[in-house]
Amino acid sequence: MTKINIPISRLDTKDEDFQARLDELLNREMLITDELTSAVRKILDEVKRHKDKAVIKYTNEFDGHGVSSVDELFIPEKKLLESLERIPAKQRKALEYAADRIRNYHENQKQLSWQYEEEDGSIYGQKISAIEKVGIYVPGGKANYPSSVLMLAIPAKVAGVKQIVATVPTRYGKAGDLIFAAAALAGVNCLFTIGGAQAIGALAYGTESVPKVDKITGPGNIYVTAAKKLVFGEVGIDMVAGPSELTIICDGSTNPDWIAMDLFSQAEHDEQAQSILICTDSSYLDAVQQSIDKLLPNMERIKIIETSLKNRGIFICARDLDDAARVSNAIAPEHLEISIENSEEILGAIDNAGAIFIGQYSAEALGDYCAGPSHVLPTSGTARFFSPLGVYDFQKRSSIIQCSASGANKLAKTASELARNEDFQAHALSAEYRLNKSLD
Repeated sequence: MTKINIPISRLDTKDEDFQARLDELLNREMLITDELTSAVRKILDEVKRHKDKAVIKYTNEFDGHGVSSVDELFIPEKKLLESLERIPAKQRKALEYAADRIRNYHENQKQLSWQYEEEDGSIYGQKISAIEKVGIYVPGGKANYPSSVLMLAIPAKVAGVKQIVATVPTRYGKAGDLIFAAAALAGVNCLFTIGGAQAIGALAYGTESVPKVDKITGPGNIYVTAAKKLVFGEVGIDMVAGPSELTIICDGSTNPDWIAMDLFSQAEHDEQAQSILICTDSSYLDAVQQSIDKLLPNMERIKIIETSLKNRGIFICARDLDDAARVSNAIAPEHLEISIENSEEILGAIDNAGAIFIGQYSAEALGDYCAGPSHVLPTSGTARFFSPLGVYDFQKRSSIIQCSASGANKLAKTASELARNEDFQAHALSAEYRLNKSLD
């Protein structure tokens, strides 16, 4: 069989220019130009002003739907259930199994309200409430992602969200049945076949047909990302997503064919996806390169994988596992596989990663579909400060302050002193009104 030789960039942490070359290859700058931002802002402004009319205009222009009413883009529960009934039993069983695992995992994430009482009878605490209306954007275009429907909607449902509004560019029909079947299983209340910046605008501002939501979650292309950034403040958002990425730390003990296929599984997302392998053994990097050249001709998405690995793939030779962990933390990858014999040895050294897959059998692909945790993860190094999507993204926290008379008397002195230091007289007097008077 013909082999394909893909030149993958190689780095060594011992090289003086290692960090500079790594930064250049990571190329994390969002490709959101002023021109693109201006174009997206125009779409959002039109949706805000013209509502359904603008949604129809841009859906026909960009997605070629040819509709005259948003009603034609609305998929009622009846049709979602029809898709669920229409898919083959094998596919339904897989969706149901994945949905159950995702639901079970996220049940453990629910936050609870709490409070404590002080000796004077004052009560302090925290009240947990679900966000009332949430929009989930399910990407489409190059592929359909029923798994994303499950990963977005189920945590929201577990959190107690009352209304889940989904948008997806996929047209309704048998070709997209898995998407709509997944929506039925996940408890989506309302679904529109709308994509792009116009979908984000419709969710953020509301139209005659699309409900205005309180928060928008879910990844999309660069136009969706720019739109989410622009509407933030009008609504909440989960995170700003970039191209998908995988970093693997190896000690050379894993079958190189396995690692090559793991890299493929990331690279086949799209040409901008990034696959990185860090290993303490340079000869093992050679072995994985040979596996890549051997296995690639069999891949259905060969061109996408080849382009991704050629332009964005990185092989890194590290001094030791501590060095590998340091480099991984600097990358802060969306997905991190620790594929070594004793993976627990360096787990404690990992601080920055969206999802961590421990051990040689924990392929990242398992997490994409059915392990349980949501696959909606921070990208582009944002794992330094963002977390995976979960139940907590759909819940809010309210502080509880219930002062007794003696508690207010105790706090008033301090509050008054600090308020007057800040030249806020009314604040001070508001506190002082409770001073001693509350004990009368």
